[in-house]
Amino acid sequence: MKEHRRELVRLSRLAVDRPRWQLVLAALVSAWSLAWVAGQPFGAPGPLDVLARPVAWAGLPTGWLDAASAWCQGRTGWLAVAGGLLWAMTSARQQVSALGGWLAVMCAAESVGYGAVHRALLTFAVFLVVVGLASIPGRRAFVVDRIAIIPKDVARAAATALALSAVVPLIAPGLLITGLLKPYVTRPPRSRSEPKEPPGKSRFDHALPTPRGEVGAPAAAGSRRSPG
Repeated sequence: MKEHRRELVRLSRLAVDRPRWQLVLAALVSAWSLAWVAGQPFGAPGPLDVLARPVAWAGLPTGWLDAASAWCQGRTGWLAVAGGLLWAMTSARQQVSALGGWLAVMCAAESVGYGAVHRALLTFAVFLVVVGLASIPGRRAFVVDRIAIIPKDVARAAATALALSAVVPLIAPGLLITGLLKPYVTRPPRSRSEPKEPPGKSRFDHALPTPRGEVGAPAAAGSRRSPG
């Protein structure tokens, strides 16, 4: 249970460990997708309908949203498959694909409704099954000088991709709650696991090879024996 909680904390930190521009984009996509998903029990609005309400509240024209929604009818359903593949591409170092996957799914939803999410998840699952079957021959492989697909690594990457994609709608409320509670939370002191190095000395100095090929041992003066 402790390991699962630690993994959840790690993934939560990864979800916001992005460049600033990407974090802003993630917050916008998160708010849009969360409003769309949360509105399904209340009339099942389309993604562009969700955008139309704040735009109309701001007094801006909404005719372009209606035109975009009419154009998407019957044309964008295939983007659900693209969204599922983008979710499958998500990793700790490539989280922008999760945002692209949600945008693709919401564009597809203008044609097929909330079923776009189901199609994207089905595409994700089929992709994982294919990769999982391809990894069976490599279950005993030793990665030395060649690329291999190992079942354990496939399962770990799939869990990370699914978690980072599923958490996108929660990024915006998570950032809001964190910002509200930050001034009132007391953090414990950071533990210093490494000793402090003396000034002017790098912590990698001890790993530099010496002329005798020894690592970390300084060459002793007069170590060469005189003949006899």
